Amino acid sequence: QEESFLSNSIQYGLFDWIDRSPVAVGELYEERLKLAELADQADFYGYHLAEHHGTSLGVAPSPSVFFSALAQRTTNIRFSAMAFLLPMYHPIRLVEEVCMLDHLSNGRVELGVSKGVSPYELKCFDVDPNSAQEVFTEALEVFKKGMTETVLNHNGEHFNFKDVTISLKPLQKPYPPLWYPTFSESGTIYAAKNRYNFLTLGPSALVASLATLYRKEQHQLPDHARVSNNPKIGAMRQIFIGSTDEEALRIAELAYRDWYESITELWHKNANSSFDALFGWEACLASETILIGSADTVLGQIQKLVDESDINYLAGAFAWGSLSFEQSKSSLLSFINDVAPNITSMQHE
Repeated sequence: QEESFLSNSIQYGLFDWIDRSPVAVGELYEERLKLAELADQADFYGYHLAEHHGTSLGVAPSPSVFFSALAQRTTNIRFSAMAFLLPMYHPIRLVEEVCMLDHLSNGRVELGVSKGVSPYELKCFDVDPNSAQEVFTEALEVFKKGMTETVLNHNGEHFNFKDVTISLKPLQKPYPPLWYPTFSESGTIYAAKNRYNFLTLGPSALVASLATLYRKEQHQLPDHARVSNNPKIGAMRQIFIGSTDEEALRIAELAYRDWYESITELWHKNANSSFDALFGWEACLASETILIGSADTVLGQIQKLVDESDINYLAGAFAWGSLSFEQSKSSLLSFINDVAPNITSMQHE
């Protein structure tokens, strides 16, 4: 078992897309489960799986199915979709699946929620992108009712239920912790006011700005309404650690090219290049939204991010594109052994 670094005030998670890989799908799942086992042994807080449809970016489009396996292969690590795309779910089905996962894992499931970013993925489920926000809001309302009430009654614009018995309840009360991933100011305010844990991406200046905004909104809430004294305020980074900067860059650039093709795939099929610049290799290296290099280099980059933003949570993606399992495993172990124990953070008051 790897040495725990949970004594640091910053905690860590694994972020994953389970995107297209050169290996067979079943082997890909097994590799990701093995990485999650390593993170579990090293006392990572969480494993976060993105939900995607109709694209090579999401070879595990049903997070719940993958989590049912992960729950049996791990002991302590918590896990959440990042995020369940609520307009694509029947809320009662989601209630039932989350309750099952909560009991299967002895209370380790958490819940990221989103309306979805890609209009093309929403259309896979015949969801009108223009109504996605209002469907999301109502679906989340129904979900919370289903988690806390034994008989569900709801009369809304998109969902109607009368005297529906909800026989299964979650292990965690009133329901598993909620997360809201966003990189906008409005989304950050929404997350803070609703007392959700928060995960963002983007350059450190944006992370710092949104983290400050989140804390400002949290401090305006009455004490009893805060999610806790220390909500998760986190950032996501793709990471690859090699023995030298040059080796890491050489390996990662080829793998990143494949991941880039996956994340832009649906957009390009629809003649939309909106996200090309956001995920370009050179731009992401320059803004340090991808962290590639030796352990010392990556340590310096993360320390800079923590110092500038005062985040208390970092979700690292160590497996993406055409990186082999051994390359991802070596990078993750280097992070566990050489990087994370040396990152310092003042606990935010």
